[in-house]
Amino acid sequence: MKYNVIKAEDNVSMVTQFVLLGFSDLPNVQGLLFALFFIVYMIILIGNSLIIIVTRFDTALQKPMYFFLANFSSLEICFVSVTVPRILKNLWTQDRTISRLGCATQNCFFITLGASECFLLAVMSYDRYVAICNPLHYPLVMNHKTCVQLAIGAWVTGIPLQIGQTSLIFSLHFCDIQINHFFCDIPPLIKLACGDTSVAEKALFAASTVFVAIPFTLILISYGKIISTILRLPTAGGRAKAFSTCSSHLIVVVLFFGSGCITYFKPKSSHSGGTDKLLSLFYTVVTPMFNPLIYSLRNKDVIAALRKAFLKK
Repeated sequence: MKYNVIKAEDNVSMVTQFVLLGFSDLPNVQGLLFALFFIVYMIILIGNSLIIIVTRFDTALQKPMYFFLANFSSLEICFVSVTVPRILKNLWTQDRTISRLGCATQNCFFITLGASECFLLAVMSYDRYVAICNPLHYPLVMNHKTCVQLAIGAWVTGIPLQIGQTSLIFSLHFCDIQINHFFCDIPPLIKLACGDTSVAEKALFAASTVFVAIPFTLILISYGKIISTILRLPTAGGRAKAFSTCSSHLIVVVLFFGSGCITYFKPKSSHSGGTDKLLSLFYTVVTPMFNPLIYSLRNKDVIAALRKAFLKK
């Protein structure tokens, strides 16, 4: 297999394409992995699409909570479609090369959509905070205009900074072209860079703080106040109902932020290819797959809407 390399004027090789090693260390199970990822991808697409459809057309689900859930499901579909189709192609063709531009594009969309998910999860926690802690003001505070503005803000806030982050990473010179990952993520790319990468690492830490740590902190504050309010409710039934409306979102938050924080806040020296790949599977594949199951199986309104939709069919 030939890889294109262009000599720059400063005698540093400029990589024009990379090789995504992915699961190349498991040559005997490539077919099995393709089938597994294909099935998971179909589950993600179908499950999240069903949530979007029922929350859009069922009158009982015309509430801010389900408006944000539909946006989150849309984000999940976009987020997973940035990485999984490329994984499937690599497993099917065994051609693991990706151009520098293709790698930069994939990375930019991946971190931008990831940042949007972080902010949208924070918005969803704020919605639950208002609903439980200030129920009388909920219709006024979370009106349709506010919900739309919050959703748009979550989708677009990270775009300028993440484009800058991608530009910074791909302005580096790379000593190697083999990315020990199954998609173009920032930590494994920094490991391939020649020379001083301190600026890129500091930029990654700053971006992670803005797009991961701050939304996660806001979520913790919201849930701290939510739990405090729930514990003061007079009846056990009221407490159980309040917890049930928050537990699904909290599970998704733990899965997504837990693996993301470990990946992006570790120093460069402590990154290992196997661990990074395993952790990234949680926020790129596992969370999007379980999102529909978590929200549907733990939510009576969604179950009722799905049952109604299938009975009509």
